[in-house]
Amino acid sequence: MQKNCNLSFKSPIQSPRSCHLPISEEALQQEIAELRHKDSALDNETLQLIAEGYNVDELDKHILLLHEYNDLKDAGQLLLGRLAMLRGVTTKDLYKEFDLDVED
Repeated sequence: MQKNCNLSFKSPIQSPRSCHLPISEEALQQEIAELRHKDSALDNETLQLIAEGYNVDELDKHILLLHEYNDLKDAGQLLLGRLAMLRGVTTKDLYKEFDLDVED
């Protein structure tokens, strides 16, 4: 059986442009109302956190630090994986060797 490699590729995933279905004015108004409701709920939640003594800038800093921590942890995991592959051992073996907690 010979395959023709000159045929154009058709992805099984539809592009966003091909997914556009006509949306009624009523559906758009409903979506806008839902988004406004979510926005209001988030504003109320923010005000409640501030009333409880939370500082928005401090929370933003903590979120930024958590992202940085996760990025560094991912890089460490990648390095451990590569080192394990080079040594022909499991990453679990390396956790023991470097006195790391497997659950962390």
